[in-house]
Amino acid sequence: MLADLRVPPFDPALRARVQHAIDVKTKPQGSLGRIEELALQLALIQETEAPRVEAHLLLCAADHGVVAEGVSAWPQEVTAQMVANFLAGGAASTVFAREMGCKVTVADAGVAAPIPPAPKGAPALRRAGIRPGTRNFAREDAMTPAELSAALEFGATLAREAIAEGATVIALGEMGIGNTSSAAMLAHKIAGIELAPLVGPGAGLDGEGVSRKQQVLERAAARHPRRMDPMAALAAYGGLEIAALTGACAAAAAGGAAVLSDGFIASSAALAAIAARPEIGPRVIFSHMSREPGHRLMLEALEARPLLDLDLRLGEGTGALLALPLLRAACAMLAEMATFGSAGVSGKD
Repeated sequence: MLADLRVPPFDPALRARVQHAIDVKTKPQGSLGRIEELALQLALIQETEAPRVEAHLLLCAADHGVVAEGVSAWPQEVTAQMVANFLAGGAASTVFAREMGCKVTVADAGVAAPIPPAPKGAPALRRAGIRPGTRNFAREDAMTPAELSAALEFGATLAREAIAEGATVIALGEMGIGNTSSAAMLAHKIAGIELAPLVGPGAGLDGEGVSRKQQVLERAAARHPRRMDPMAALAAYGGLEIAALTGACAAAAAGGAAVLSDGFIASSAALAAIAARPEIGPRVIFSHMSREPGHRLMLEALEARPLLDLDLRLGEGTGALLALPLLRAACAMLAEMATFGSAGVSGKD
């Protein structure tokens, strides 16, 4: 699926025009720092001198067979329960989304347990219908190639639909008990990062639990002892929600929308997409630095500079949502800030 996407290079003429427009605003050149960079990046992604932020969060949930090895402090049924919480609007991500004016699509990419009924009036749940969670990757590959392909296409469809509804920014969010284990394995196998420092507490493991998790992941890594192609790594160690977000990332990039990644797990999806198609990279904005220790290493491997560092470690797209005001400020600066000429302000001597 990723191989067939067309992701065009940025237009150098547009780059020059937008950079000039930024430089003649009533400020010293570069004095708005990353905001200026964001304005240029959004303009290039959207192929316009007047970029705008119409954000849509894709919140994909799935379960992980490796939870059977004791790698999480939480029981697997929490994934299904949190999906119901998303639909009811009571999760951090849905609260933040309302505050930020961001649309949300909640998607069951592979939840194992039955999802409790949503309250009347809740948004519809999108269902992939691929399988109820991945296999235990400590013992066998998480997905077959066909299952991976279906998950990628499911996520791509979600992104395309959001763009068709007017989205210019696709935010990536996830939920899945055990998914920090998958993210660590993907960073290890795709980027070649040493495994041990990638293994963290996830949703609250104590020191003994982290040690057990590391042992499980080391055993799992031995099944494929070398670095892997990103799609092979996703099939071997990924999650259905991570694969869906990988497809969404790629389709959003091809569709002219900016991708706003979240924390450790969402970034592993972006990592897979960028490793498969490097031209996707300039179209991804990394919203924040997660407190999960492996995220810093993953971002360093991607040569990415996150916008925020708030000690977040929740996931769900919360960091991406909190970064939206920065993107909106960048667009407002480009559209509304006066130039030296229009304001009658003297320029630099």
